[in-house]
Amino acid sequence: MFQIGPYIINKPTILAPMAGITDLPFRKICKKLGAGLVVSEMTAANPNTWNSKKTKNRIKFQSEEYPRSVQIAGFCPKMMADAAIHNVQLGAQVIDINMGCPAKKVCKRAAGSALLKEPELVNKILMSVVDAVEVPVTLKIRTGWDKTTINAIQIAKIAENAGISALAIHGRTRACRFVGEVEYETIARVAESISIPVFANGDIDSPKKAKDVIEKTGATAVMIGRSALGKPWIFDQINEYLSHGTLYRQPSKEEIQKIVMTHLKSIHKFYGEATGLKFARKHMNWYLGNFNNGKPFSKFFNSLKTTYDQIVQMETFLSEGNMILKAA
Repeated sequence: MFQIGPYIINKPTILAPMAGITDLPFRKICKKLGAGLVVSEMTAANPNTWNSKKTKNRIKFQSEEYPRSVQIAGFCPKMMADAAIHNVQLGAQVIDINMGCPAKKVCKRAAGSALLKEPELVNKILMSVVDAVEVPVTLKIRTGWDKTTINAIQIAKIAENAGISALAIHGRTRACRFVGEVEYETIARVAESISIPVFANGDIDSPKKAKDVIEKTGATAVMIGRSALGKPWIFDQINEYLSHGTLYRQPSKEEIQKIVMTHLKSIHKFYGEATGLKFARKHMNWYLGNFNNGKPFSKFFNSLKTTYDQIVQMETFLSEGNMILKAA
C-alpha cells in the first residue's frame, strides 16, 4: 500500500504507460486483473494535437481506472503546464510526466528521456506543472542519457524538491533503450536518496522477479510494461506472491477465454470496425503467443476483414480442445 497525493493505492503493481497499447480497453483489463494503478498512453503537450481523434481516445476514462492517471510529454514548461490543466479539466486525477521515452521521434524534439541531459529544464518543467494543477504529479525517468551520464539521483532530488508525488524509473539509459542489463542498483540508490514512492521498471516478468527487484531496490512498487502484453493476469500473480509468498496458478483455459473475448469485444466497441480490426490484431497476437499452436492461427486471424469474423474465429479457436498452453 502506498499513497499518491490523496489516493491510496492498495496493490504494489502498476501498468506502465505504453504508446499505442495502454488504451482504455487494456487499462480496464489490467485493473480488473490486479493492477493497483494504470496510466494512460503518452499524450503530447502540444495543443495542436488535443482535438485529434487519436489523442481523445488516449484520455477517455471510466470509473474502473480510479485514480485516473494521464501521461504528458513535451519540452516547454508553459506548454506542459497548460497540458496538465487541460487534462485535469477532462477528468485526470493524476498527471504523469514522461522523461523516460527513448523513441527518436520524441527525443529529437528534446522531450522524453532527452530532457535528462538538461537538469535545469527538468526543474522548470516539473515546477511549472506542479504549480499549475491541484492534483498530484508523478514522473517517469530513465537512469540517464547514456552510461557516461547516469544522473538519476540528481533528477530524483530535483523531482522531490519540485513537489513530485512519486517517481518511476526504468533501469536503463536512453541509449540502452530496452537492451542489456537493468541497473537495479541505480534504482536502489535513488530509493535511498528520496522519501517519495519509487517504482521500479524494467524486465520484471514474473512474481519471483518482482519480489527480487523490490528486495534489491527498496522500491515501493513495480511497474510492468511489456510483460503484461498477452498476460495481463501477471498483476494478480505478482500481488499474490508479494502478499503471501505463494505462486498464483496459471489461469485456466476457460478463464483465459473469458479474458481474451472480453478484451476483444471491448476493443471493437471502443474503436469501431476499421480501427478496431487493427488494434485487435495487435493485442490478440500477444495472447496467442501463450499457446503452442497460436502462431499459425495468428496469421489466419490477421487476415480477417470484419470484427464479426474476428469474434467468431477467436471464440472457435479458444473453445477447441487442441488449445495448448505453453509452460509457465
